[in-house]
Amino acid sequence: MSRPHGAEQELLGKSQAWVKQEMQDFKQKLTQVYAARGSVLQIVREVLKDHDVQEEQTEEILQLTEVAIKKVLENYVLMPDWALEAIGATIDEERTSKSYGGEGMMTWQLSLFAFSSANPPATILQPSITPGNCWPFQGSQGHVVIRLPEHICPTAFTVWHISKAVSPSGEVSSAPREFTVFGVDEAMAETLLGTFTYDVHKEIAQTFHVQKELPRTFRYIKFQVQSNWGNPKYTCVYRVQVHGMTASDNTCRP
Repeated sequence: MSRPHGAEQELLGKSQAWVKQEMQDFKQKLTQVYAARGSVLQIVREVLKDHDVQEEQTEEILQLTEVAIKKVLENYVLMPDWALEAIGATIDEERTSKSYGGEGMMTWQLSLFAFSSANPPATILQPSITPGNCWPFQGSQGHVVIRLPEHICPTAFTVWHISKAVSPSGEVSSAPREFTVFGVDEAMAETLLGTFTYDVHKEIAQTFHVQKELPRTFRYIKFQVQSNWGNPKYTCVYRVQVHGMTASDNTCRP
């Protein structure tokens, strides 16, 4: 991989500086959240006491509350998303499957919804999850290579798809089913991070943890779909999130 020059190098420097500032802000907020956890438990205890809840039940409720708080921290605070275009993530289009529809865009108009089948791969780097706002590729097998804003030690991935309830067609057969994730280094060598299954019968956002933790970082992540839920023409990917920390935040090496 060639080194960036000129304007590209300047843009990369600004992106890295922005990411570092965001991480500093993130750590500060994380400290505040941890501090608030104790306050939440104390408030719950006081409310239970005001309602004459027995001590044995109070302890059980507090334990369950602690578990709930821990899950919230893990799912929404401790896992920053590095696959966001807003912070500098991009798509390596040369090594990504072609979008379904190509130049001749197909458009479906169902009820009040109108959406195109030729959204670009960068659609998966956007936070919006609305019907039709997905990246489609032909058939049931395809892949996308995401260039992260900096080297990241990946810990988990979150895949999104709309539910049947909001789908204009009333079904979600184009959703990814079995997929594999690879970490890709600068020499383009691929390292398997895990093989997973997205279940359309569960929540729309499903998080999958790296199956084999590696003490190293990656700049590129390859998301490879191996099957979908029955659509023979195309597969549609709404959003892929990459979670992890930088080398300076843990024991990972560049």
